[in-house]
Parts: sequence; C-alpha cells; structure tokens
Amino acid sequence: MSSLISAVSWVKRGVAAQNPSKYVLDDKELERVSALSRIQLEDARIELERAHEAAKSMGLGAEGDEADDAGEDNEDDWVDEENDEDAMDVDSDPKPKPRNPEDLSEYNLDDYDNDVKTAADGPFSNIKGLTYYRDNEEDPYITLKEDDADDEREELEVLPTDNLLVVAKTEDEISQLEIYVYDESQENLYVHHDLMLPNFPLTGFGNYIAVGTLDPEIEIWSIDTLEAMYPASILGRPDETKAHIPTPLGTGKKKRKKNKHRAAATGHHVDAVLALSWNKTQRNFLASGSADRTVKLWDLSRDPSINGEGGGAIRSFDVHNDKVQAVRWNDRDPSVLLTGSYDRTVRTFDSRAPDAGVGAVVGSDVEAMRWDPWEEYGFYVSLENGLVLNFDVRTLPSDLNLPSPAKFTLSAHDGAASALDVNPHIRGCIATGGNDKLVKVWNVLDDEDGNGKRNVSLVTSRDLGVGKVFSTVFSPDDPLTLAAAGSKAKLQIWDIAANFGARKAFGAKLREAGRVLREKEEGNDNKGGVVGVVSDDEESDGGDDDE
Repeated sequence: MSSLISAVSWVKRGVAAQNPSKYVLDDKELERVSALSRIQLEDARIELERAHEAAKSMGLGAEGDEADDAGEDNEDDWVDEENDEDAMDVDSDPKPKPRNPEDLSEYNLDDYDNDVKTAADGPFSNIKGLTYYRDNEEDPYITLKEDDADDEREELEVLPTDNLLVVAKTEDEISQLEIYVYDESQENLYVHHDLMLPNFPLTGFGNYIAVGTLDPEIEIWSIDTLEAMYPASILGRPDETKAHIPTPLGTGKKKRKKNKHRAAATGHHVDAVLALSWNKTQRNFLASGSADRTVKLWDLSRDPSINGEGGGAIRSFDVHNDKVQAVRWNDRDPSVLLTGSYDRTVRTFDSRAPDAGVGAVVGSDVEAMRWDPWEEYGFYVSLENGLVLNFDVRTLPSDLNLPSPAKFTLSAHDGAASALDVNPHIRGCIATGGNDKLVKVWNVLDDEDGNGKRNVSLVTSRDLGVGKVFSTVFSPDDPLTLAAAGSKAKLQIWDIAANFGARKAFGAKLREAGRVLREKEEGNDNKGGVVGVVSDDEESDGGDDDE
C-alpha cells in the first residue's frame, strides 16, 4: 500500500490538555486490555471456523484453491520418486535403531544442577523483568532524573496559543494517528506524538478522535494521552459483523464466485466505515456511514460493547442503495443529517423522522460534503467528476425522480474533487482539492440583483506538493489558514493571506465580520505562506546556506 494521509482535522486552540498525560498500564487497564485480548482471540477462532465453513460452501479448499477436481485422483499427478529423474535429491539416512526407553544418557541429567540459567534461556525465564512500577522511583531500570523529567514535560507542553492537527497517516503499510502542533506566530509545525493503529484509517475526528477503519468498527482515541496502546472505546465489534467472511453466490463448479452484499445489521456495521461526523451540539452523538450502505447513530454515553439493548448503534438508516461516502450533522439544526453515496444521490433528513427526508440526484459519485455555516439550509457537494454543487434544502423534493436543480454548479478540478471545506470565518469562502494535485480557494458572491443567483470566482490556486489532495480544512482560529494533505503522506499549512489576490478578495468580508486581516507579504523564502515539517535534508541545506 502506498503512503498517504487520508484525513486531517484541526483542534481549536485551548481545547487540548496543556500537559498531556502518559498512558499508564495499571491493574485496571491491564484487566481491560486482557479482556479485550481474550475477546480478540475468541473472535479469531470463531472467524477461522466461519471462514472454513464459507470456503467449503464456495467449493474451496482449506487454502482457498478451488476444489473443482477434489476427490478425483489423477495418476499423472503422482510422482514415483524411484523412477523420476527430476525428483529432488534427498540424502537417505539409514534406518534408525530402536531406542531403549530406559537410556537417558542423551539428556545429561548428571550435570543438570550445574547448569547456569540466564535470562536468554527463554522469553519468559525472567518474568520479573516484565514487572511494571507505579512510579519511576520504584523502577531500578529508570534513570530519568527530575530535571530531565521537567525538560520532557516542558517539551510536551501544549500552549494555549498552539493549534493541534490530527492526521490519519499510512506509510510503509503502517497506520497511525499523528498529532501535530502548529504555532502560527512562529510558523512552526512539528509532530508532537503519534498513536499506532491496527488498521488502515479511513476517516474520523473530534477532540476525542473517532477513527473509522476497513474493519467494520470505530475506534475512539484521546488526544490527551501519550503512548496509548489501546483505544478508549470501540464501537461495533468485528466478531459480531462477520465482515471478513466471504458470502458465496452460486454453487456451480469451475465458475468464478462473486461476493454479494452482506446482510445489514441494525446494531453495527458489516463493512468498512467510510464516514464519521460528531454532533457539535450533543457531543455524545456520532454518525457513521459505511460500505454496507447504512448510516448509523451512536450514543457514546452508553456502553458500546453490548449490542442490542444498552449498547451498539441506537439507530440505523437505510436511505441509500450503495456505499455511503459522507455524513455531516447540521451545526445549525443538530438533529438533521446530510448523507452522500456512491448511488449518486445526497439525502438530508431529521434523524428522529428519516422517512420524511429530501434529496437530490447529483449525477456522479459523492466525494465530500459540507453544510454552509452561514446558511442553515444550504450545503455544498463535491463529486468524482470534478464538479462542486450548492443546494438549498428547502427546494429539494422528497421524490428523487423529480428534478432538483442546484443553486450553482462549479467545474472545480480535472478529475475527482476529493476535498472540500467551507470557511467558518468568511462568508462565501470555500476551498477544494482534487486529483489534479491542486488546492483552490473560491469566492462566492450573491448577485447584486437579489434574484438568488450566485457568482463564483477563483481567488487563488496552488500545488502544495501533497500529491492528490484528499483533505483541505480551514483553521478554526485563523480565517485564512488552510491545512492540506494527500497521497504523498505530507501535511502542509497554507497561509492564504500571503497571497495578494486573497487579501483583496476577502479583506472587505473580514472587516464586516469584525476580523483583522494580518498584512503579510509573499516573503523572501519563496514559500509563499506555506509551512510544513522541516526535513533533515532541508535543515542540512539551510545550515550550508548560513555558512
């Protein structure tokens, strides 16, 4: 699998803990982890049995090969080693002599007590070395002094003026969450800490990080805990979903088997989780969309480990006929959900009454969606064909066979418009990213005639060096700061205010919103307001230049 960043999320200043706590493997955590490990081992055993039964029903052998000719012996396939000249040469040992069961000389028991046992004799021969200690003073192997601990604490401190960015990254087939610190005043971006993930992350995020994976489960991680080994919670257990078990279609021999859609379940997803959205008003509510074509609502205040009554998803919505690629809560109306699918439709409905929803046919696979924070009923959709559409919910029909015209259609990118965000500080400012490797910033203006039409103009466009763009997100604190990432597994911060055209286009709007536009020139570093993590090579080059 190639390296990439699949999702990026900002954390507002002052939200993260100033001094993150380190993960503690105490008795309580050991008990929780041990229970989780036992569950996983039991899941693996059950999954293996199910896979074996599924393989037999599909006409496959234990190793997955088609068993069309099983049971039919073919004499041509047998090799007579005595007559086959191409058979592998193997030295034949003489027939061993029968061993006397009372002869124990080979074990050298007379010198058994004289053997010196060392920790290297086996992985568990010195189990005491695995003992954990409640603090560093008790642990004889810890040499960290108090001054060193203070230095480390200061180095890990998150200042109130710092932004955090959470990045879902996969590199060299290893997946992890990287938590970056961005100090805007110093234009400094660096990795603060990371969390290893057991599976490829597809989407996610809040202050508590929700991560959807290829397995039909959702992991909840805390950004305030360093070196965490296990997530704080898991929604939707894989042993319940049977996601890894192939479903046969047809039983004819010597025919290619096809997998059909897995039967949906109400309490959990049965296929990859592709989309997540936190409810910003009711923070314990999380919405998820999946390749199993369902949208589910989770209540994190309940125990997620119990399916059915008392746990699992509290609601399941079957509003699409194909994979659900995007879900978004409406921040202005927290009970309303917006969903987009590979069935080339978008739907919006009240989660309390999903049958009364409305929608639109958009003509291509949905890539990303955002509600307009400036209009309660407006939202944007970016599509696989490169278009970006703007809709008003009040004009959408409940019957998808009826026309649903967009307020405007924007041809944004050559290829998929895979990333989209709407600026929460500046009305009518949107950013898009695409497979053409460009990040673009647009200005949306209402027609002066007041006829409801809108004019859209390109403000600035740039290749930020992140490859195909999978994520573009505006800062929650600075109006013209944008984060972008993509197929090169590289995160870049773009200060759009360094662009004269952006200052000219949005200066008046910022003043209307009571925000002050920081005057910043393009600069002599030729970076044009782009801030990234400085690599070792760049540091070396910089040192040579100084000399």
